[in-house]
Amino acid sequence: MKTRIEIWRRFYRLNGWERSIVLEAAGWLLATWTGLRLLGFRRWKSLLLRLDPTQIPSTYGVRQEVTASTCQISRLELATARYLPLRTNCLEQSLVLWWLLHRRGIAAELRVGARKDSNRLEAHAWVELDGDVLNEPGEEHRGFVPFDGPLASLERQ
Repeated sequence: MKTRIEIWRRFYRLNGWERSIVLEAAGWLLATWTGLRLLGFRRWKSLLLRLDPTQIPSTYGVRQEVTASTCQISRLELATARYLPLRTNCLEQSLVLWWLLHRRGIAAELRVGARKDSNRLEAHAWVELDGDVLNEPGEEHRGFVPFDGPLASLERQ
């Protein structure tokens, strides 16, 4: 495990834009952790959408710029979640990544899926852009069937 000093050194080596993403991600991860427990998923996601001044994702530069930005934002948000003293789950992390991208006019999609393993029902959340999963270094989403309907309709409210 890295020491706190090493973590702070890495943070200070980031450029200004990267530091702002890390700070924004940390704030929204803490807020989302709290918001989901107090308001629940539907109300918290609806509140996030109301807080977005654009409401409609715009086209964000050239496709290569979008890909580079989304990968960098995803990487920074994942690292932020890993080093927070508070443990966040896939839903909280995915909601925050979706929100960070949405605010920048990138039309990523929040996916929540389920699968039955033995006699247990398991759920998982992830973010996709044009069918590519952004916030998973591995293939954790494989085997989960994404929900359609209510989650998709929430994004259009």
